[in-house]
Amino acid sequence: MKAVLGFEDNDYTVGTGFGVEGTFAGELVFTTQMTGYIEALTDPSYHGQILLFTYPLIGNYGVDIENCQSAQVGARGCVVHELCKAPAAKPRLSEFFENNRILGISGVDTRRITIKIRERGTIRAAMIVGDTNGEQAIEYAQKVPQISERDLIPEVSCAAPYHIEGVGKRIAIIDLGIKKNMLVSLQNRGADIFVYPYNASYRDISSCEPDALFISNGPGDPIRALDAINASKRFIGEIPIFGICMGNQIMALALGGTTYKMKFGHRGTNQPVRYQDRTIYITTQNHGFAVDSESLPEDCTISYTNVNDGSVEGFEAEYLDISCVQFHPEGHGGPRDTEIHFFDTMFRRIP
Repeated sequence: MKAVLGFEDNDYTVGTGFGVEGTFAGELVFTTQMTGYIEALTDPSYHGQILLFTYPLIGNYGVDIENCQSAQVGARGCVVHELCKAPAAKPRLSEFFENNRILGISGVDTRRITIKIRERGTIRAAMIVGDTNGEQAIEYAQKVPQISERDLIPEVSCAAPYHIEGVGKRIAIIDLGIKKNMLVSLQNRGADIFVYPYNASYRDISSCEPDALFISNGPGDPIRALDAINASKRFIGEIPIFGICMGNQIMALALGGTTYKMKFGHRGTNQPVRYQDRTIYITTQNHGFAVDSESLPEDCTISYTNVNDGSVEGFEAEYLDISCVQFHPEGHGGPRDTEIHFFDTMFRRIP
């Protein structure tokens, strides 16, 4: 199939389409990961975005359904330089795209597009698979709302509360688009898990009498998650609170801090962070917003910082039993170092 990718800056590029015919417009972001493309595509945090892989060959080991991070695909559009047509295992990635109604474009200069994003910042784009009308793609890209103007969380959160039985600590989760591996990491430690939708109230969540509150990752601007921010405020000082990715941002906002949109964000499996004891960890990340370190209360401690740009990668408020990270410890970037560090420490802190 023919395909075109148009940008809001009046530029476009033509390539070969795969997946299904159609049109999709959204924020275009890139990830530097070499493997884990299925984990990335099914990460709900990519909802509303077009995902570009900087690694030149994608799909070489087929599709491992067990590694899907949610029941639905997050990114609805995908950009690759070369799509592998004869993978080591089946099904092929192109079949996965067809089955899940995803739009893909290959045969384009992903390096040029990545440089564009790094220099300009994240950019709105539109894909048309089945046509090469670049001017129309540009028009779609310019009309799609900015990601901060979109309410994406309701579309990826659970529709109703549910329970995953365990024999250990009772953990209440606010689901803003939770990845499967987070639940697995909690289950592996025996947690009795109660998952609540994005708009659950303090009363709803407290009904399960939790030992701790956990706030998940999610798509879009954290400032739009008002229900989660307000519910979290009520639990501050009552029980331990933990957060990952957007959960880190939600707790900063609940404490009176602020967040900001990054130029092009951190996305990949090779992001270095420095712990407060100077130890370096290699982490998996997917976020376009970050916490303003200067906005946090004085009693908060920055526990992790990004080695590349110094941005906040985690903070703690020990006196309130709050501990959050911006990266994904369940993503096994190192491969298991930060999972052990975060989750084991988490459970030691719960009375």
